[in-house]
Amino acid sequence: MRTEWTPADLPGREFYKLLTSVVVPRPIAWVSTTSEEGVDNLAPHSFFTISCIEPPIVQFTSVGRKDSLANVEATREFVVNLAPEPLQDRVNATGTRYPADVSEFDALDIAREPSVEVRPPRVASSPVALECALHSTLTLGDSTVVFGRIVRAAVDKEYLDGDHPDVELLRPLARLGRNEWSTLGEVRRIDRVPYTP
Repeated sequence: MRTEWTPADLPGREFYKLLTSVVVPRPIAWVSTTSEEGVDNLAPHSFFTISCIEPPIVQFTSVGRKDSLANVEATREFVVNLAPEPLQDRVNATGTRYPADVSEFDALDIAREPSVEVRPPRVASSPVALECALHSTLTLGDSTVVFGRIVRAAVDKEYLDGDHPDVELLRPLARLGRNEWSTLGEVRRIDRVPYTP
């Protein structure tokens, strides 16, 4: 026996709460941007994924009009920093609604690292930074999907196994429902099964 709903059954943000509890785990884009006035913003976005391989494009969604979105629209640049387990409290704290003229980097004493291709800084303590140029945006209802073409990927050498990032060293965080978070947990390696006629 299942309990079932339509979006009309759960008005407002109730259907959103249902979706974020069942579309799990969700990786976190820890997005750094810089405003036209030069204020560095840092915020977590848990609607995040790869959109395209050639060219390499990632996407994150701004639910409502947030500083990240306003800054990307104005400057056409951003950085996706990996949100690792040891920085969970800081990642969460950057989700606070600071005024647009307050930098989360400064308010929370998060060290910056200069980017190479774009103006927004990297998070110095994050093991991965994807420097992005805005490709396009897509408005869907109350949300805006931001597509960024990766112009440089930087991975700390300590997190590499040869030339490949090691997920067990990266320890990425994920969002679940409510105020729940997830860490990596057990990693199982399994090959794809080829089709045999």
